[in-house]
Amino acid sequence: MSAQLDISFLTWALTVGLVVALLAVDLVVAAKRPHHVGFGEATAWSVFYVAVAVGFGVWFTLHYGGGPGTEYFVGYLVEKSLSVDNLFVFVIIMSTFAVPDEHQHKVLTFGIVLALVMRAMFIALGATLLSLFSFVFLLFGLLLIYTAVQLYRHRDEDPDIEDNVVVKTSRRVLPVTDDYVEGDLFTRDSGKRVVTPLFLVLVAIGTIDLLFALDSIPAVFGITAQPYVVFAANAFALLGLRALFFLVQGLLDRLVYLSTGLALILAFIGVKLILQWAHEDIDKRVPEIPTLLSLAVIAVVLAVVTVASLVKTRRDPSAKAHPGSLRARRAREEQRAADRER
Repeated sequence: MSAQLDISFLTWALTVGLVVALLAVDLVVAAKRPHHVGFGEATAWSVFYVAVAVGFGVWFTLHYGGGPGTEYFVGYLVEKSLSVDNLFVFVIIMSTFAVPDEHQHKVLTFGIVLALVMRAMFIALGATLLSLFSFVFLLFGLLLIYTAVQLYRHRDEDPDIEDNVVVKTSRRVLPVTDDYVEGDLFTRDSGKRVVTPLFLVLVAIGTIDLLFALDSIPAVFGITAQPYVVFAANAFALLGLRALFFLVQGLLDRLVYLSTGLALILAFIGVKLILQWAHEDIDKRVPEIPTLLSLAVIAVVLAVVTVASLVKTRRDPSAKAHPGSLRARRAREEQRAADRER
């Protein structure tokens, strides 16, 4: 395991400040000017965010060396690929709650804020655990392999948003309006304070963000043990998620093999983590997987599944992509039927 980088407080502050400033711009645009985001605008924002991420990576590489710089770019690629699966789920949430087009921008921006907050918490926790207990690499590796197996088994399914326990509880205990009330989270109905469906949408996205953080943080720690690199890779990958949603919204259904590719990537990183733990704790002769090899494997997997998906949907237009699920929908439906019979 490489030595920890000496990242000054000023560097941390400037990095966090840049991320917060970019988020603030998104929040202001989403709150003050709700509108349909067209292809041209989505493309411009996507190019901007990728340029910011690459520019940061170049600066980071020049200041801290090629090794940490490579770790950043590999971590960014991993988080970017996992974020596309996030987009699938966001689309499902938008459809489930019939979110009006003009409010989707706001929902996505708040969802990204929630994701960043949760991931920052997990990064701090993960870094602390890794510094104290090296066997955490083993636990992270096993978690990723389990996730990969479940995702592959249920690769042709969608997560059931309505079965989300937090969403179901919110529906049961909170008074909810029938319409979106111009995009407000709260309003008054007959003098009583009530929530709008937009509040439930944010609850759904927040809980989904939590589940994704449980996978994405161990995945990027499989690339680097540097908390600063983990944070930067996550932050810059998530910042472009809002624009990417509108850019590829019409293409998501065509990525039919993406969940399979992500399962392979998670399994590969899981094995990498386990080998790293074995190298550190059992025998130095146990080989480690170099960062450049990780980059090559991840890039090849993403390229192959993208091309294969486009070929598949061209030959079979009826084929439709799914984000995958960690739990079988059939089992959920059988459980619901059993609950109704009781």
